[in-house]
Amino acid sequence: MDPTARARLLGEGKILSLIWKFSVPAIVGMLTNALYNVVDRIFLGRGVGSLALAGITVCFPIMTVMMALSMLIGVGSATLISIRLGEGKKEEAERLIGQAFFFVVVIFSLFTVIGLLLIDKLLFLFGATETILPYAKEYMSVILLGSTIFAAGMGMNYCIRAEGNPRVAMATMLIGGILNIILDPIFIYLFGLGIRGAAIATVISQTVSALWVLRYFTSGKSVITLKWRNLRMDWTLAKGMFSNGSASFSLQLVASMMNVILNQSLKNYGGDLSISAMGIIQSIFTFVLMPIFGLNHGLQPIFGYNYGAKKIDRVFLTLKYGYLFATILCTASFLALRFFSIPIIQVFNRSDPALLELTVHAIFYYSLMIPVIGVQVVSVGFFQALGKPKSAMFLSLSRQILFLIPLLLILPRFFGLDGIWYSVPICDTLSFVVAAFFVTREIRKLRVLTHQPKEIG
Repeated sequence: MDPTARARLLGEGKILSLIWKFSVPAIVGMLTNALYNVVDRIFLGRGVGSLALAGITVCFPIMTVMMALSMLIGVGSATLISIRLGEGKKEEAERLIGQAFFFVVVIFSLFTVIGLLLIDKLLFLFGATETILPYAKEYMSVILLGSTIFAAGMGMNYCIRAEGNPRVAMATMLIGGILNIILDPIFIYLFGLGIRGAAIATVISQTVSALWVLRYFTSGKSVITLKWRNLRMDWTLAKGMFSNGSASFSLQLVASMMNVILNQSLKNYGGDLSISAMGIIQSIFTFVLMPIFGLNHGLQPIFGYNYGAKKIDRVFLTLKYGYLFATILCTASFLALRFFSIPIIQVFNRSDPALLELTVHAIFYYSLMIPVIGVQVVSVGFFQALGKPKSAMFLSLSRQILFLIPLLLILPRFFGLDGIWYSVPICDTLSFVVAAFFVTREIRKLRVLTHQPKEIG
């Protein structure tokens, strides 16, 4: 299909078909991307031990900051690219992708240097103990060296989806994820590099993904092209990009802060074993959440293009189906964890009965309100795609700052380690209520402005 026609399909195709076309590849891509850390944890948990699991767990806040910065650039530029293509402004969309790549290189080069200089202090801050630190440092030092490569692949991949080519975006994730699965046992076991081998395998895989993305945007097959003349600072474009990416950035940044508080609480109330248990739970929840994030990423170009083209009825219908499919995915995950928690946990570690018992107990409470998580994720994406970063940011931050972090600080004082597990379902319930209120209010505003009937779709 001609690239221009492919972009125009966002405003003319059937909504259900578009959601399938964009979200399924995005879901596959996000799940594949999740394999980077999860596969590392599986191989290390089974072959190196629980301390290696704990080591990766305390690295997670730093890696979350890496993801936050890449989403600030990638989601921020992709949101505007979708809207500009909907408005027929291709040249400005190309300038935006140039800005995205420029800031990936500048920001992540600085991030690597600062991270390596402060690595010991950061890891202790993020929950490392004396026994966990050597594992965490060995892994994180390699990951930091590859941070610019990671951001180029992940951040620019959002732009591929924004211009209407979800299959290429999926292929980018698949190439890296599958390669990581192949390389992990080679570097960990065959070469005997242990946790450092897992990190090397990850960076090599991310490098291949990044090269694939750059080749796509310079080969002439894309709707928009990455051009040398656009690789420069343009404050007007950068301001809009950072504004629209701020919700995703803030969500991930606060998630990193939340993980610091979480790891410190685990260290104080449960020790190394509880940190290892949390490593398993986070890995499982990665697979729970990635399909929802993939669905959300698939919805965003549909939201953005149709909002830019002033086809508000199509925006509403996309939102309706987005909520439906997100709830179905979340409910399926909830049922899987209710009936198959033990075999799922044993994928990560079979040799430590105490770790298994603690993780089964924790995940029962941790996962109680999974069915409502999808509504909040889609709601944030809805505001983000409409170019309303303040509302998106408030919804993003409310879950972490207003609810989860206070609960993590208060409940363990009364319930000990169990207070940590209780915090999550309470937080999920409150976040669902806030998201429902904000979206209902926004729909009313849009109906007044566009004279839409009350029934969506």
